[in-house]
Amino acid sequence: MEILAFLVPWILIGIGVFFVSFSGGPGAAREAYLTRGRRAFGALIVLTYVGIGIAIPAVVIASRGTREGNSTRLSQDKLRDAKPDIQKGKQLFSESCAACHNLDAVNARGVTGPDLDKIGTVTPGRVENAIKIGGTGQLRMPAGLLQGQNAKNVAAFVAAVAGK
Repeated sequence: MEILAFLVPWILIGIGVFFVSFSGGPGAAREAYLTRGRRAFGALIVLTYVGIGIAIPAVVIASRGTREGNSTRLSQDKLRDAKPDIQKGKQLFSESCAACHNLDAVNARGVTGPDLDKIGTVTPGRVENAIKIGGTGQLRMPAGLLQGQNAKNVAAFVAAVAGK
């Protein structure tokens, strides 16, 4: 259905170009639809606007619920059977890290820290080291924000979901 919704406007544009070219150019095409096909052309325009303005958004809205990834439901399904340390890490990440970092698994949209889904290979050791020393980039992240088992839990969680 999405393919059809994408193709229909392009087909209509193609028909319009075809009409103009075989009518003898833009001036002759205007004369033809103003004098010979006024009623049919008016109906075609109304149908086109209804199709583009109502039908396509309706198709998009109707198919929205069947797509994966448009909510946090997908991330919840990934973590349902996770170990307790990863579950605790998720909670700690949401409380302490989500304000600064982007991470799709918890729908975090931070603005100052790096996007953890796009920084390359993420291992628990790399994350734990960044927490310990305060990040590895522009030093905006405070050192020791989390410590001990809490840092290990967040590192395990981020390594389990980042970029996936």
